[in-house]
Amino acid sequence: MTTENTETFGVTEDLDDGTVETTKKSERTSLLESGEDFEMLDEEDIDDDPPPLEDAGGGKKESESHTEEERVPTPPLEEWLDILGNGMLKKKVLEAGQGRDSRPEKGQNVIIGLQTSLADGSLVEEHHSVSFTLGDGDVIQALDLAVMLMEMGEKAVVAVDAKYAYGSRGSDDPAVPPEAELLLHAELREASDGPDLELLAPADKTALASLKRERGNAHFQRADYAFAVNSYSIALAITESSSKVDITEEEEKELLDVKVKCLNNMAASQLKLDHYDAALKSCVAALAHQPDNIKALFRMGKVLALKGEYAEAISILRKALKLEPSNKTIHAELSKLVKKNSDQRGAEQAMYKKMLGNPGSAGSVSQKRHATASWRLSWKWLFGATAVAIGGVALSVVIAARN
Repeated sequence: MTTENTETFGVTEDLDDGTVETTKKSERTSLLESGEDFEMLDEEDIDDDPPPLEDAGGGKKESESHTEEERVPTPPLEEWLDILGNGMLKKKVLEAGQGRDSRPEKGQNVIIGLQTSLADGSLVEEHHSVSFTLGDGDVIQALDLAVMLMEMGEKAVVAVDAKYAYGSRGSDDPAVPPEAELLLHAELREASDGPDLELLAPADKTALASLKRERGNAHFQRADYAFAVNSYSIALAITESSSKVDITEEEEKELLDVKVKCLNNMAASQLKLDHYDAALKSCVAALAHQPDNIKALFRMGKVLALKGEYAEAISILRKALKLEPSNKTIHAELSKLVKKNSDQRGAEQAMYKKMLGNPGSAGSVSQKRHATASWRLSWKWLFGATAVAIGGVALSVVIAARN
């Protein structure tokens, strides 16, 4: 989201040296160790055509028996539009716009004037011009949903539950307490189609992709992992878009670096969501571009371990440790996996022995039986041979006596 006075809630930046810099915090933390770098608001669908305002009255009614003073006044029209039907996001038009046909569409760049207040009227912030891409998650969810239903030139107030604003965590910038309901006074001033990515200059394309990635980082820091995945996906689409503009080798490298960062951060978000197969694909894609990327190797090892594939995970983490021997996080993870793998192999061996009925003991018994049988056979043979010998001697004596 680009603004003259930009509304954000804690944008972070994945720096080249492997750290995260956050506007809300002064400390620098390793992306490798935090998320391990770095629940989610459930998005609710809304119809393109919202339900009409309910008419609570039907005009003045006159009766021949009623005087002017006895006429029943017309009840006012319902002022608030319940956008989602759950009472948590409502919009009231303060000044009508140019008609329904002038409403912006998802994917367009819009510019609005914005004043944010707490439910008690306390001013949080005020911006003359806020620019963002509608539907990309560049701003809080309430603005994305409400502005889509505004007409050009319309002024409206939006009552927002914390779920569609800053949630249970609140925000440091702007200063919003946890679970705070908000009032947003917005005016839709401009709407235009987004840039043609094929004609976008490489430097501008890199800047736009980085902006979407930073928005994903902000969602990640707030534990809004599904929104983070969405922002990273948008950034990846920008980096992977075809181009009709010449690009230098250096510009191509910068764009590729942004792409790999997006894939790494997406894998971290997918891990948080327990989407292991998706996280593995993100790691494989990152390593296809940068085979020695430490973060991609580390996360791939983590994914494989969570899938129970300890041997493969150990192999990947050993490669990562070889590239960065001083990394304590990889050391710790590798040690843990080696122990798990050893315990697993021991348990499997015990299970096999139990299934086979202790083959070691069975073998010993078999050997004893074989030895006993052999001895019995030898004894019978010796007895038979002795009997034959004695018979032969007796026969010789008889023959000699007759002669």
